[in-house]
Amino acid sequence: MNFKRLPLGIYQANCYIIWDEGSKKAAVIDPGGDFEELNEFVESNQLSVQYVLLTHGHGDHIGAVAQTREKYKAEVMIHKDDYDMLKNKNKNYSNQMGYKDIELEADKKLEDGDVINLGSIKMEIIHTPGHTKGSICIKYDNIVFSGDTLFAGSIGRTDLGGGSFEDIIDSITNKLLTLPDNTEIYPGHGPSTTIGVEKKSNPFLKD
Repeated sequence: MNFKRLPLGIYQANCYIIWDEGSKKAAVIDPGGDFEELNEFVESNQLSVQYVLLTHGHGDHIGAVAQTREKYKAEVMIHKDDYDMLKNKNKNYSNQMGYKDIELEADKKLEDGDVINLGSIKMEIIHTPGHTKGSICIKYDNIVFSGDTLFAGSIGRTDLGGGSFEDIIDSITNKLLTLPDNTEIYPGHGPSTTIGVEKKSNPFLKD
């Protein structure tokens, strides 16, 4: 699996473009804005975008979803518990984030344990509620794209609609920290980290 990180949009949310080298089939995780930059990378690498995978429904992660779907005829996927958030500008906060109002309908509702096939790549969906009810992480081998659930040295905020501090700690503790220490974490904002580093030094995960 190959992937490229592109911090996009007003809030520089990390968009990840994942692709299978053999087939050039690709998926875009969280296209938060700046579609032209995303498209330039896709076209220069001759990728065929099949899916838009959303780790959750907040405005800073969905700013270029409509353009991405229209350009590539890609299938938009979000967890079933954030499906309605994507459709409502008040729930996804796009009307408060400096974006145009964003109201979209996903093509598929994801659930925990779903597998997304991308050429030879099989990605597992891990439901990690807490930042939102429908937050997910996307896992391939020892790589996890963690959205706004787990950051380097921090965790996602839980004071917005559908957020729960208890839930996010439970999700991280029981679904992420159980992974091997060398598991690489690529979050929705900021630099990458590993499970081992976060176990040792993340102040929110101390006993």
